[in-house]
Amino acid sequence: MFATILFFVFAAVLVGAALGVVLARNPVHSALLLVLCFVASAVIWLLLEAEFLGIVLVLVYVGAVMVLFLFVVMMLDINVEQLRKGIAGYWPIAVAVAGFVVFAMLNVLVARRLGGLALKTAPALPAGYSNTRALGEVLFTRYAYPAQVAAVILLVASVAAIVLTLRRRPGLKPQDVAQQVAVRAADRVRLVKMPAERRP
Repeated sequence: MFATILFFVFAAVLVGAALGVVLARNPVHSALLLVLCFVASAVIWLLLEAEFLGIVLVLVYVGAVMVLFLFVVMMLDINVEQLRKGIAGYWPIAVAVAGFVVFAMLNVLVARRLGGLALKTAPALPAGYSNTRALGEVLFTRYAYPAQVAAVILLVASVAAIVLTLRRRPGLKPQDVAQQVAVRAADRVRLVKMPAERRP
């Protein structure tokens, strides 16, 4: 009973934070609300006895990916007003996608499970069972290629984020590594010989 109450509490927090990510006017606030989404999702994973997934969600996404994303958002200096004008025309598509997601969720929760929204207790796991080991065996056997594809996509996204931060903007003095390496001492220091002076 207590686990069910916790599930609905954190599910409500997750839904509210997800709406805040979409509706927030400040990109930094959206990123922070996305961190709250990840934390609430991690708690739900813990309630489902998937401790490894919950810990990885906090350590990897909140600790690394979201920090990188937050720095990229702050460094890009996005013009929010101009971005909102461009997104305004996509509201019909967004409503259609949201309606399809709600329909799919209701289909899973209500139509296919006649018990309604009642949560079923998980079956008792055998002694010595490790969901981390089971997940590793499935990830590196059945889903090995999709995992590699996801890793390549994340690598491309990281490189793209770095390239966006290094774009030429007026008023900046970017670092030219090749020019710095090619510098010689004779180009920077000039030695002047002066006759020795006697003290009076």
